[in-house]
Amino acid sequence: MKKIIALVFVFGFFSCQKKVEKIEEKKCSSGKEKKLEMYQMSEMAAFMEQMYVDNKRLKDRIQNGDTIGKFPKYFLKIYKAKFTDETDNDLFFKQKAKEYIEAQQLIYSEPKNVRENFNAGVDACLKCHENKCSGPVSRIKKLYIK
Repeated sequence: MKKIIALVFVFGFFSCQKKVEKIEEKKCSSGKEKKLEMYQMSEMAAFMEQMYVDNKRLKDRIQNGDTIGKFPKYFLKIYKAKFTDETDNDLFFKQKAKEYIEAQQLIYSEPKNVRENFNAGVDACLKCHENKCSGPVSRIKKLYIK
């Protein structure tokens, strides 16, 4: 009895595999060859993702009254990270990057005004992203400390 059940299972499994292969063949047989491309983040995009994560953690520490530590010096990489499109690294971006770094440094240098300074850092992110690469704007707004 166990052998019969095992055989039914094996035959059922392989028959499903063939159906899946046929469906996939039909999808691809439109006559047009479609190449799949894997998205790879630019150095700047990956860097900004990391800054977002660090700022989310910092927000949590501020809200919990924990110590905030020291300014993460790797944030200075904002001046040198490679963009997807190097033309985005223009004067506007450089000015906004400078303002962002100054706002971030205030968070760590003036602990009495840490909430206000943190929100000013979020403002600096938004001022740039509202003009360039607006995709993460809604995520950035979630960083504000209310």
